[in-house]
Amino acid sequence: MRNKFINSIIGIGKGTLLLYRVIIYIFKIPFETKNTLYQMIEIGFKSLPITSLTSLFTGMVLALQSGYSAISIFNEPLYVGTIVAFSLIKELSPVLTATIITGRVGAAITAEIATMKITEQIDALYTLGTNPIKYLIVPRFLACVSMVPVLTVFSNAIGIIGGFLVGTLNLEIPSTIYLSDSFDFLRINDFFHGLIKSIFFGGLIGIVSCYKGFECRGGAEDVGKATTSAVVTILVLILVSDYFLSALLVALGIG
Repeated sequence: MRNKFINSIIGIGKGTLLLYRVIIYIFKIPFETKNTLYQMIEIGFKSLPITSLTSLFTGMVLALQSGYSAISIFNEPLYVGTIVAFSLIKELSPVLTATIITGRVGAAITAEIATMKITEQIDALYTLGTNPIKYLIVPRFLACVSMVPVLTVFSNAIGIIGGFLVGTLNLEIPSTIYLSDSFDFLRINDFFHGLIKSIFFGGLIGIVSCYKGFECRGGAEDVGKATTSAVVTILVLILVSDYFLSALLVALGIG
């Protein structure tokens, strides 16, 4: 137990040091433009279908459950649009999008870098005079930080559309009432509340998945262990940090 605790502290220290080095290399030329754009397409564009599908049905089930709950209490589906919009924009879209990206992208990044590590491809980069952090980690980190918020914005819109479909077609709420319920009470701070969290989650996905890949030792079995460890660690950090970020943003008046 003591050794696990010590290893965890060491891991946090190494991860923080890696993050520091990544931030330093972001501002050093030459910038890996082509590699970064490629990672943005892989992480962002190719993740759009699955995040959109998840958000659509999340908005639909939110509208359905909140609508019938309101009917059982008030005999009317009151404020369904408000519940759907607030739930998605401030909480569900950032967390669900980050969770999906963790499973689809975080695992892939860890497995890719871990495979390069055990097959000595990263050592070959050092030999060729290429910095692996700048060449491998910086583009993936920037892609995660930039694309997770973009996907979250799309998830917000698609989730609200899903709630609108259920609210108007199933619950028979007039479209004008549903839309007014959705947007009349929202403030710009509520939008930034979820957006700031998604930027932080994107950074977590990028740095933890790359760190776990770089720290991999051994053979093919260890690649699987590193990938599993990365996914579990990121998911736990997302859920734990979500509370503290929410509390901090509320204290700062953002949301």
